[in-house]
Amino acid sequence: MHHFHYKKNQMYCEDVPVSEIAQEVGTPFYLYSHATLRHHFLTFKKAFEGVDHLVCFSAKSNSNLAVLGLFAGLGGGLDIVSGGELFRGLKAGIPSKKIVFSGVGKGEEEIAYALESDILMFNVESFQELLLIDQCAARLNKRAPVALRVNPDVDPKTHPYISTGLKKNKFGLNVGAVVDAYKAAHDCANTDVIGISCHIGSQVTEVAPFIDALLRIKELVATLEAQGISISYLDLGGGLGITYDQEAPPHPTEYGKAIIETLGQAPVTLILEPGRVIVGNAGILVTQVLYTKAGEEKDFVIVDAAMNDLVRPSLYDAYHGIQPVVRDQEGTAKADVVGPICESGDFLARDREIAQVQSGDLLAIMSAGAYGFTMSSNYNSRRRVAEVMVKGDQFFVVRKRESYEDLIRGESIPPFL
Repeated sequence: MHHFHYKKNQMYCEDVPVSEIAQEVGTPFYLYSHATLRHHFLTFKKAFEGVDHLVCFSAKSNSNLAVLGLFAGLGGGLDIVSGGELFRGLKAGIPSKKIVFSGVGKGEEEIAYALESDILMFNVESFQELLLIDQCAARLNKRAPVALRVNPDVDPKTHPYISTGLKKNKFGLNVGAVVDAYKAAHDCANTDVIGISCHIGSQVTEVAPFIDALLRIKELVATLEAQGISISYLDLGGGLGITYDQEAPPHPTEYGKAIIETLGQAPVTLILEPGRVIVGNAGILVTQVLYTKAGEEKDFVIVDAAMNDLVRPSLYDAYHGIQPVVRDQEGTAKADVVGPICESGDFLARDREIAQVQSGDLLAIMSAGAYGFTMSSNYNSRRRVAEVMVKGDQFFVVRKRESYEDLIRGESIPPFL
């Protein structure tokens, strides 16, 4: 569910007309509903009542400080994959002991920053990374809490670019190498083995792949326990999908029930890393129609948002619903909805039946709260857009639109030119 709805043909976010925000802020902009974010987080958290658990929101899906701050206030933790996300999480008030550091390419500086920040644990993805963490911990006179990320070779049945749990993927350690890796971690002088981790992919719309992965992880935990290596945390990652078009993903309650039943009486603390399922349908991208253009083979609606603002359609051929902000036109038309960037791959929708529009109309690109702004860029020297959050009948700019000066900040022309 979400709090984007129509009143008298005007789209509202909670109790604020979207067109009023556009008039004041300008377009394009990302718009988030506080009520939706809060409801989704608490619904997911409640799905795991009765077992020890920690909900570590996936920062890569939406790292705006206001969003992270909201989840911090609800008792949430954070799943990070960079030093920058650690910085954001701490600035937003996430306790360091609720932060887990994932990712295949942690740098030495990032590892040191995380150790000095006293995070909950590192999800280690290779032997070489394990050795570097151990060395950094020794240099800083710290203990490094670690889990090893296991690649369970489970097909999540999602887009290949966001599948992460198969043998051919770059993530984690294959099952056959895990026991030896745990022995190595156990023998490291400056690491404490406290957990085991897996993450099979993103936008997963069935429960079965999660259960398959958990069953394989439980077998590994039993093997490790038999060898004297105790596991306190079981990190199941994230990946639960949302409805963009016709998908019918399981409700978090169904997902949580299945996980808890499969887990049984295992004496571990579950770590969950939801991202898209919390923020995806809590945000939209609002854009204005610049021109309409009739071609020989197809028609185009040219808008002021582009692939640099929302890259998912260009990158994954992903579907995002497109709705008029003001429903004042009758009929529909088939067109490509495209942006101003000089790439044929710059589109938000192709061959899409949308409401009849004209220059100046506003469109809402739906389900854009996850992997929207966080994946945006300055390609074509376009300024990154504003982010806005609505709470009740008020709205707040939680990130200002970049200026032209922002585009060249940090650059310089050397004196020899």
